[in-house]
Amino acid sequence: MSASPQLSVVIPHLNELDNLHRCLAALDAQRAEGIPFEIIVVDNGSTVDPEPVCSRFEGVRLEREPVAGPGPARNRGAGVAQAELLAFIDADCVVQPGWLRAIINLMDKRPEIDLLAGDIGILMTDPARPSAIEAYESIYSYRARLYVERHGFAATGNMAVRTRVFRSVGPFGGISTMEDTEWGRGATAKGHRLVYLAEAQVLTPSCKTFGELARRWDRHVAHEYCKVGADPLARLRWLVVSAMICISPLAESLAVLRTDRVSGYRSRSLALICLTRVRFYRARRMLGLALHWNSAALLATWNRKS
Repeated sequence: MSASPQLSVVIPHLNELDNLHRCLAALDAQRAEGIPFEIIVVDNGSTVDPEPVCSRFEGVRLEREPVAGPGPARNRGAGVAQAELLAFIDADCVVQPGWLRAIINLMDKRPEIDLLAGDIGILMTDPARPSAIEAYESIYSYRARLYVERHGFAATGNMAVRTRVFRSVGPFGGISTMEDTEWGRGATAKGHRLVYLAEAQVLTPSCKTFGELARRWDRHVAHEYCKVGADPLARLRWLVVSAMICISPLAESLAVLRTDRVSGYRSRSLALICLTRVRFYRARRMLGLALHWNSAALLATWNRKS
């Protein structure tokens, strides 16, 4: 590249050649902004080499990380990045117009900000008639503002951070961790300032089946249960939360009707139906872990299926 990059975009990749091509094409379109940036794709052991896809686009560097997991892949990319700003997206993400400039502008104008979370929306098959899963995920699956404002982390599907800050906080965890949650909370615990930036948006496909959604929640529930331990009070709280999740769709109904993440009666109704099914599934899994199942085995099963 003729100019030093202002931003290094790191993309972990594993067996998603079509998604990767779409992702790189959307990033390549951002070059019309006139801002120099580099793209680092880190392959995590794909069965088909992504090099032919990467070579079709300007300024794409292909790295390889043998340790399984998106966290180690992102660490590899961050380790070779040349820019003072890092951005992390996933291989199935499609950056939207203005994404690059929004990140650069905010980080230039607000030097007190160390990291940011962009918005994550759903890339729908037919935006005029979303499926129940697409409608549900549009509202609930990628709640980037909530993650920032209530939980103190940014999802790595759309996150930017100053390179010096990333390296001072340390690497992402491995495949057995919720790497973005743990890293983000660690960063904010050290006093690094995090903001939400709606203008920097990516879209990502939703799950195609309820089984895919279920596997995602298996991982989350198993991770959370590992924190409970043998404390009887903690187990009691876990059971109470399980019961609350089961009845929570009633409380969420008004929020679904008011949301601006989907539009129309049909989409809101489908979202509420899918939400109810998801919450019942989560509650059943939580109760099962407390009474019968082994969370470590559940997590291992999720990792094998992923």
